[in-house]
Amino acid sequence: MTPPPNRVIVTDANVLINLVHVRRLDLCGSLPGHEFVIPDHVSVEVSRAPHRAVLDDAIARRVIRVEVITDLAAVGLFTDLTTHIGRGEAACLALANERGWSVASDEKRRFRREAERLIGSDRILGTADLFVLAIRGGLLSLEEADADKALLEQHRFKMSFASFRDVMR
Repeated sequence: MTPPPNRVIVTDANVLINLVHVRRLDLCGSLPGHEFVIPDHVSVEVSRAPHRAVLDDAIARRVIRVEVITDLAAVGLFTDLTTHIGRGEAACLALANERGWSVASDEKRRFRREAERLIGSDRILGTADLFVLAIRGGLLSLEEADADKALLEQHRFKMSFASFRDVMR
């Protein structure tokens, strides 16, 4: 029997940095049935030396793959999107739209509206969604996820719920 195809998730810098803060970037290579990709534009955005070192290591170990936008339609969409959202976010949406992928980003407002318009809300994930996938996949306990949530709050990333227990009900 052939295994089901992987769900490809093109990931923005904010989600990558959140995972780096809690030392969970390896989840990107461990979630069953998922493959994580970053556009080269996002790779450039991760510029702080400690974050960069962790990302470079993950790329070298093939936990995350870097993609370049080459398709003319995707290049055109990327160009249009950069007039009102950042280059990394625009690259993520252009790739996801062109290739039928999902997007992991915690951006709100304009990005969220553009993402819903282009790929639909069912293909948009955030940091919390990746933790839920890891909990369901047996890679993290609720306690570990809540400890990471508390650490992320120290880095000014707040989730709208008190505990992953609330989300998992």
